[in-house]
Amino acid sequence: MSSEYHSIPQPNELSDREKDDAMGSYLMMFASVAIGLPLPIINLIAAIVYYFTNRSKGLFVHFHSLQSLISQLPTTIINAIGVFWGIRIYFFDWELSDSFKGYIIMAIIFNLAYFVFSIVGAVKAKKGRMYYFLFFGRLSYEAVFKKKDEDMSEIQNLPPR
Repeated sequence: MSSEYHSIPQPNELSDREKDDAMGSYLMMFASVAIGLPLPIINLIAAIVYYFTNRSKGLFVHFHSLQSLISQLPTTIINAIGVFWGIRIYFFDWELSDSFKGYIIMAIIFNLAYFVFSIVGAVKAKKGRMYYFLFFGRLSYEAVFKKKDEDMSEIQNLPPR
């Protein structure tokens, strides 16, 4: 039932500004690097601020900024655990356990994958293309493109439910 969803904007229908704004949402992962702090929460705060300031600029920008934001959540949690675990080891003189080393390796792999997906997402957004992350793409699509009840209120003849 395609009438339950808004149509996906095509690249030729998007302005350069919309493409730039959508691309910018994926670049929020560099926020903490830009200010010189290795705090993972800075990236999440930047993604939240970017999302709330740009979500009203069209469905394309809304989708990409939401996808970037919700994909940032697990990355932030993984990085925060690694940072706080490392601080505890440093200040309380615990030894570097194999568990910590394994966690850091897993976090690095996860961050590299997130980095690659985000760069690809930014390039696709700049070209006016949709790019769906695993799991997060579907969530974002449903949240942004599915018509809400208020969108359907002006339609008089609805199909049976």
